[in-house]
Amino acid sequence: MDTKKLDFMATLKETIDYGIKNVASLLLMAVLYVLTVWIPYLNVGTTIGLYKGVVEISKGKVLNPMILFDKQNFENIGNFFILIGIEFMAIVPAYLMGIIPGVVLGIAWGFAILFMIDKGTTPLQSLKVSYDATYGEKWTIFFLELVVSIVFGLVGSLLASIPKVGILFFIIVMILTVAVMISLQAVLYKHFSSKAFPEEEIVEETVITE
Repeated sequence: MDTKKLDFMATLKETIDYGIKNVASLLLMAVLYVLTVWIPYLNVGTTIGLYKGVVEISKGKVLNPMILFDKQNFENIGNFFILIGIEFMAIVPAYLMGIIPGVVLGIAWGFAILFMIDKGTTPLQSLKVSYDATYGEKWTIFFLELVVSIVFGLVGSLLASIPKVGILFFIIVMILTVAVMISLQAVLYKHFSSKAFPEEEIVEETVITE
């Protein structure tokens, strides 16, 4: 497995680059997801579609927001709930033992769904691959996500205090936050996918060269 580590500033820069490349698609996807996330059953498909969107962006593709409503999303519904169930049963006790173990385990398994969707791994395989790939880099992931959350949280709070139009600006910032977090997850997944499956990168580079 590749041992190259995440670079904090380089990751933020690439997140911005990915975000600019997909800004319109990300914003539309974020809006569509927010509008449909409350609809029972459909929200399962759109949530899986959201993860598929992350995978698409991580491969350098321009995102198609309508991937949220791809009927193939429901083909993964069984494994999706099995994986979520396993994570829940393990992470809850971890939190009961103290917040830090729960946070660490949540970060360690944070890319399991992406591996399952992208690589076709089983729920248990996905958890192991995600855990192994993120080994030694969990705190970098934590601080990257924390910085993005704090920055957008502060901006949203400040704009929300503006009389009359504050709530509108707050909603816009929240949608932008979803879009940026999707972009960040894509950049992180690209890194960890290349660590977990380095042979696939070699194949892709060979094809491009030829």
